[in-house]
Amino acid sequence: MTQAGHRLERDLIGEMPVPATALHGIHTERALQDFALSGRPPHPELVHAFGMVKLACARTNRVLGAWSDDQAKADAIERACREMADGLLDEHVVVDLLQGGAGTSTNMNVNEVLANRALEILAEPHGVYERVSPSDDLNLHQSTNDTYPTALRLAAIRLLHDLEDQVVALQEAFQAKEREFAHIVKVGRTQMQDGVLTTLGREMGAYAEALNRDRWRIYKCEERLRVVNLGGTAIGTGFAAPRQYIFRVVDTLRELTSIGFARAENLTEATQNADVFPEVSGILKAHAASLLKIAGDLRLLSSGPEAGLGEIRLPRRQGGSSIMPGKVDPVIPEAVTQVALLVMSYDQAIGLAAGMGSLELDPFLPLIAACLLDSLTLLARADETLRRNCVESLEADEERCRAHLRASSAVATALVPAIGYERAREVVVEAHRSGRAIAEVVVADGLLTAEQFEELLSAEAVCRLGTPQQLGRGVED
Repeated sequence: MTQAGHRLERDLIGEMPVPATALHGIHTERALQDFALSGRPPHPELVHAFGMVKLACARTNRVLGAWSDDQAKADAIERACREMADGLLDEHVVVDLLQGGAGTSTNMNVNEVLANRALEILAEPHGVYERVSPSDDLNLHQSTNDTYPTALRLAAIRLLHDLEDQVVALQEAFQAKEREFAHIVKVGRTQMQDGVLTTLGREMGAYAEALNRDRWRIYKCEERLRVVNLGGTAIGTGFAAPRQYIFRVVDTLRELTSIGFARAENLTEATQNADVFPEVSGILKAHAASLLKIAGDLRLLSSGPEAGLGEIRLPRRQGGSSIMPGKVDPVIPEAVTQVALLVMSYDQAIGLAAGMGSLELDPFLPLIAACLLDSLTLLARADETLRRNCVESLEADEERCRAHLRASSAVATALVPAIGYERAREVVVEAHRSGRAIAEVVVADGLLTAEQFEELLSAEAVCRLGTPQQLGRGVED
């Protein structure tokens, strides 16, 4: 001990005091001084995944005879790894998520915490590394360069599962609105201008289908992440690791996680290249684009409400202004929009970081991990927030939809199959000239009966694929 409350640890640089009760050690202390950047530790899911990867490594080493003369030590190491995997040691992984060294500080923080926790289990003081060593025991037959990317893949897969669940739930919420609003005919718009009639239900159904496509993409992402370089150690050659360890360790990880991990056929290539991460990030960006479009549409459709479109009513979540009484803003779509924009920005960073790897390693994996795992977490939360706080409770303003319908020249497009384009155009011109509604002009001129006009504007008619019968023009199915 150098002073009250501290223990003295040594590394290749020299000596340093470490808080006596800390589970971390000297490498972590140096990292805390060197990397005061984001002020945030690594993503909790990365820490949990590291615990599981370390458990797979420890169990494989144990099967191959490590610690055979000290079964209590082996038990303590495995117990410590399991505790980290279960989230019980999160508070002790304290290095900044952004760091030099390709993640070495995170790996060593993990090793030190696991070693000192194992020492606690063995009723030994912290820092007695002759009994349990962060390097010789917890990092046995390993490198940061194979454990960090493997843990990142495991963390990403788990978060992908969470994201997929939230995408499906949001999709189902829009499908419910599709059924609820199926009868509400409204003006469909292109280039922000009145176009062709549709239904509010069909609009909701289009959002659901976009999310269904996102869900399938996200599901397929796991395939890209299951190939790992664990066992490759420093540069993929397996240096300092026994052949039997290299052959077994990924199998052990697969058994522990019930995820179909496979050892990369070319461990050197898998250690050099990080292109899988921008590939997965691109899928997340596509989902962010879907959310951006949906959130923007919900804001527009609910705009006003009196002086805007006002065709839907979003749940009233918060007062919208400190100066404008009665104003309620579309805060949920606005928040989701910001998540989508941030994820798109993260995708750019991930692509650059993956492309800047050099020779046998990419040193920028910490940035990739930070952006990828944050993107997965943010998107899952955005999906849940949009569903719970907006979509499930949004309502249609049927009267506003009907008012827009009556006032819009889009009605004339529905008449084209019955009276032809030129006659429909003349009706629009006359309606504008006389100030009458299109329905009034059509019926007064004897072009259609009131019943025929209403049939052309029914929900069934505007949602029909094609036109089964062009009334008044003699064209049958």
